[in-house]
Amino acid sequence: MPLSQLAPLGASLNHVAVPGERTPLIDPHPEPPAHSPTDRNFFTLRWQGDIDGSLLLLDQTRLPHEETILDLHSPEEVIDCIVRLAVRGAPAIGVAGAYALCLATRGMTNREQILERLHAVSPLVRDCRPTAVNLKTMVERMMHSLDATELDSASGLDLRNHLLDLAQTIDQEDQDFCDRIGRSGADVVPEGGTVITHCNAGALATAGSGTALSVLYAAWESGRRFSVLADETRPLLQGSRITAWELQKKGIPVEVICDGAAGSYFQRGKIDMVITGADRIAANGDAANKIGTYMLATLAAAHDVPFYIAAPSSTFDFQTESGQLIPIEERDEKEIWYALGENRPEGKIRYGNPAFDVTPASLIKGWITEEGILQPPFSEIRV
Repeated sequence: MPLSQLAPLGASLNHVAVPGERTPLIDPHPEPPAHSPTDRNFFTLRWQGDIDGSLLLLDQTRLPHEETILDLHSPEEVIDCIVRLAVRGAPAIGVAGAYALCLATRGMTNREQILERLHAVSPLVRDCRPTAVNLKTMVERMMHSLDATELDSASGLDLRNHLLDLAQTIDQEDQDFCDRIGRSGADVVPEGGTVITHCNAGALATAGSGTALSVLYAAWESGRRFSVLADETRPLLQGSRITAWELQKKGIPVEVICDGAAGSYFQRGKIDMVITGADRIAANGDAANKIGTYMLATLAAAHDVPFYIAAPSSTFDFQTESGQLIPIEERDEKEIWYALGENRPEGKIRYGNPAFDVTPASLIKGWITEEGILQPPFSEIRV
């Protein structure tokens, strides 16, 4: 990720509260909104127009200070947004990847040229973030659909209409799955308790209401009252920048803590439940999620606190036997040290920046999906 792309995040760090000062951006006790907590007053991504339309994205690198909508017209622009985390979250980048293939053929009519372009672009989209399996799954679903017998004699325009229809189906499926995940898990949220989450697994990580946060939204809407701890989620602060912003918009009390403070909160009995999303779940239930999730899971186990994963069936990778086989993305070291500015130590210092870790299935109480709260071998969603 180029340093210039990180500048907006660096700017947001200037607004962190100092001791004795309360940040205006993250109110731990917001006034409840007049609308339902699951109402959306923002969107993550949206297709605009017909087959020659464009993809609109909320640029998440600008949050929480700016709500900037990007208007994308090429797959290369989508890849750039995925890589630099302007759009992020396994389900959301899966949907974005599907739309990227629609953008790849804008203005084209020749069938052979369309197929040639798709075969050239699809691997670039599929592989631009290796850990999140939804991206791979949705790009391959789009490409495999072109092998259908009924498309053998389809014109170029027919192929393009088919791809847009399928991408919009994938988009709608994710929205539906999010709602069903919320309903599946709402009853596990403790009344009057405190739930901790890590990174962002809300509406901003999906095309719908979220995965882990959808569970919280559904519980809140049912009348349960609780509070949320959001780990800041270093190095790019998805928890403090995005999850807190999103929860506050929904009227749910949220408190941001440093990642390293979680152990103290567990030790003092201030956490009743852990819930996160996932970027890939292996066949045995091992789950890859944002770096730091494994730490929360081990703390939860040590303090007898239930740890849940919330994810759609599209995040399960039954071709990967265990978490040891999940590829872990390594990101640019600049993401770690850019925030230090002039305080960065000089010299040859290495900065390790794995984007994900893997939580063993043995530490997970339940996998909350659109088909209910499941246990391995997940026969309900295996195909």
